[in-house]
Formats: sequence, structure tokens, C-alpha cells
Amino acid sequence: MPGEALGRSRGGLTSKLHLAVDGAGLPVSVILTPGQAGDNPQLLPLLDEISDLRIDGVRVQVGRVLADKAYSHPSTRKALRHRRIKVTIPERADQIQRRKQRGRAGGRPPAFDPELYRNRNVVERCFNRLKQFRSLATRYAKRAAYYRSEVLIACLILLLR
Repeated sequence: MPGEALGRSRGGLTSKLHLAVDGAGLPVSVILTPGQAGDNPQLLPLLDEISDLRIDGVRVQVGRVLADKAYSHPSTRKALRHRRIKVTIPERADQIQRRKQRGRAGGRPPAFDPELYRNRNVVERCFNRLKQFRSLATRYAKRAAYYRSEVLIACLILLLR
């Protein structure tokens, strides 16, 4: 269903919520896509929404991105490096294998700090808090605009608590 953020995935017709949170686990940016949409293409638009954000007239800047392996792609790392954003994303097994097959031409592995990566659970906890809103967990709203507005209202409630 084009435009309604519904798509086939393993669980049937679903939607996927892409979320960026700050260090305290509060939602900052939200994108809604069909269920079969990949995570990686949504990272840069998600960060673009944050760069448009201003608090007390000061533009909010992203300093570091903590993400799971779904966002580990060389083009994404390159784009984040170009934006001067530090990255803590584990490398996928196929990328490690491809780099090793190329030998010296494969380059060195990207920097990864497992201690810092432990803080990524903040994002998962924010998702869990959003799923406590029953209408979000089951997507009662048929239209994508209504569902996104429910998500934004839930995010506002989390911000105001």
C-alpha cells in the first residue's frame, strides 16, 4: 500500500518505526516506513530531521551515532565521517570477511568501542516505553499520517514526564 507505510515482512503487513534518541533515551526524531524497508537507508534522513531541530535558537548537532549492525555499511560510515559524526557500529560478518579476502587492499577495520556500545540499550528502552502505548504496539490507525501523529503524541508524553 503506497503512502500508508504498510509492507510485507515476516509478520505480515507491518510498519517499521525508525527512531533517534538522545543520551537520556528521549525521542528526538521519528520516521515511519513499510515493514520490509531496510534500516540503513533511513539513518541519514533521520539525522537530517535532527539537524533541523533548534532549542532556544541553537541548532542541535549530532556528535556520535550508536547503532546496531543493520546500519553498518561503508557508504553510511563514509557519509557520517563527511558530516564529522563519530560512529560506534559493529561490523557485519560479511563485511569483515570481504575486507579480509581483499588482504591489505581491504583496509583496516573501522574503530569500534564495545564499552561505549553498551549504551545502545537506551534506544531499545525508548522503543519499549513507546510500545506501552497500546495503540502504537498494535497499530490501530489505518492511515500512516494518523499512526505517525500517535507516535509523535506518545513521544511528547515521554518528553514531558
